[in-house]
Amino acid sequence: MNIAEQNAEYETTVGKPLLNDPKMSMRGVDVFYGDKQAIFGVDLDIGRNQVIAMIGPSGCGKSTFLRCLNRMNDTIDICRVQGKLMLESQDIYDPSLDVVPLRARVGMVFQKPNPFPKSIYDNVAYGPKVHGLATRRTELDEIVETSLRKAGLWNEVKDRLHGPGTGLSGGQQQRLCIARTIAVSPEVILMDEPCSALDPIATAKVEELIAELSENFTIAIVTHSMQQAARVSHRTAYFHLGKLIEVNETEKVFTNPDHALTEAYITGRFG
Repeated sequence: MNIAEQNAEYETTVGKPLLNDPKMSMRGVDVFYGDKQAIFGVDLDIGRNQVIAMIGPSGCGKSTFLRCLNRMNDTIDICRVQGKLMLESQDIYDPSLDVVPLRARVGMVFQKPNPFPKSIYDNVAYGPKVHGLATRRTELDEIVETSLRKAGLWNEVKDRLHGPGTGLSGGQQQRLCIARTIAVSPEVILMDEPCSALDPIATAKVEELIAELSENFTIAIVTHSMQQAARVSHRTAYFHLGKLIEVNETEKVFTNPDHALTEAYITGRFG
């Protein structure tokens, strides 16, 4: 049976897409760009203090799905999201929900580092100021230092906090963006190919950071690197043509996948 025939036969996600007491829970998620459907009926739970990696060929829908989780797709006029998406007991697509505090609870780190054109200090302090998390300078100083320490950046920048964030190296900029994200104490961190623009040394530092952050945060990461998914995640979700094919513990996905499409992708037969 060829890949097209296997995909035609695909009906429901195999493996273990659902969990007891998840941090986030998605049911029947469909995503449309105008008349074109990009995501088809995804059911998925994301566990507390776990890293879930979303993998699959280019154009499979993994980044589109990730952006649903903090309503970043709202910024695209022709994008429409259907289904139930819950952050614990909160329906994140409730029309009355303010997306600003939602995006503090579910932060996002993008593919390319995007520090604000401000100082290193002000990059990290921006969110706490906007959300009223600190009223005194001493409180803000503490949040900035703690966030930079958690991002593994404090020792590298503590003597130039008032220098421009854009003056850092690419890897440092990405860790600054992670510090900026965690400064508002999110519950979930979304990462959309956070290492794709970085060199191997910077990538290793970010991967080490992901492992440390998972002790306190729930993390969902989209990656094109199967090696990265294997290194950093507890569970792996494989997407193909807008469908969620398989979700399992990462070791099982890479050593004994349940679906032929997953096996074909991880063994390099396509993608």
